[in-house]
Amino acid sequence: MVIGMQLGGIHHLTAVTANVGQNHAFYTQVMGMRLVKKTVNQDDVSAYHLFYADAEASPGSDLTFFDWPVPRERRGTRSITRTGLRIGSEKSLMWWIDRLKAASIPVSSGFERAGRFGVDFEDFEGQRLSLVVDTKSKGNPWIGSPVPLEHQIIGLGPVTMSIPELKPTQHLLTKIMGMREISEYTLGNNPVHVFEMGPGGASAELHVAVEAGVGVGRQGAGAVHHIAFRIATDEGYHGWLEHLADSGIPTSGPVDRFYFKSLYFREPGGILFEIATDGPGFAVDEPKDSLGLKLALPPFLESRRNEIEAGLKSL
Repeated sequence: MVIGMQLGGIHHLTAVTANVGQNHAFYTQVMGMRLVKKTVNQDDVSAYHLFYADAEASPGSDLTFFDWPVPRERRGTRSITRTGLRIGSEKSLMWWIDRLKAASIPVSSGFERAGRFGVDFEDFEGQRLSLVVDTKSKGNPWIGSPVPLEHQIIGLGPVTMSIPELKPTQHLLTKIMGMREISEYTLGNNPVHVFEMGPGGASAELHVAVEAGVGVGRQGAGAVHHIAFRIATDEGYHGWLEHLADSGIPTSGPVDRFYFKSLYFREPGGILFEIATDGPGFAVDEPKDSLGLKLALPPFLESRRNEIEAGLKSL
């Protein structure tokens, strides 16, 4: 893998909600994340695309949602099954357990996976989340959060996905995408293979559970739509366009999302992957101190603002 094309970790993860108002309240008020971009799905402008992140809207901290009026997901394999939210200490983990229980949110027993402590829980639509202790990363806390600075979410990772067989996905991750398989653990009765990219660490890990004989999942509210991985430069991004084409992997071709450039493809199990550039970032069209306060549209949609705003729910 050419150095300039090395993936830097998780860029963002996009999930689905059918209740955007309650989603906004949960992630800003309960989870204390900052709404850093209130925009629309560029392929379906009837739907919000909300980005929750840290104070700086840092790549790797973005948990995002499409707002679609759909039924709940059907859980199963060939899907992303759990999203890790990193916090800075075991003290913070205990603080969060108390906070979630006080909000009547069931919390699992504590776990240790791949050498890290955490707990599992779900949001109001069954979006599966974990709080994972990451003592090696520093966050960018937001002073406007209801969560104290020392307990705020640092960013995403690890992310867990489920596939029915390992080898095809393992080949893609290691031989095509340059990830390293570093360990394995058991979740329930199933093996989980841990892959890391770039600098490694919880923000750069993908946990792959092998669940043979499990039904295929169907997307809906509470499901994950896709996961995006970081590439630092435009040069590296264009390198990935060529690399995937040369590897015979069908892609979307280049997609300019204005806030970052995207490239989409599916891994052998059918899960949608994206490679996204770190820049230019969310402050390209509004001041950093007022991110997310109004509807932001990329320039190619600005002429449709009145039409788009009329079709969106109030937050």
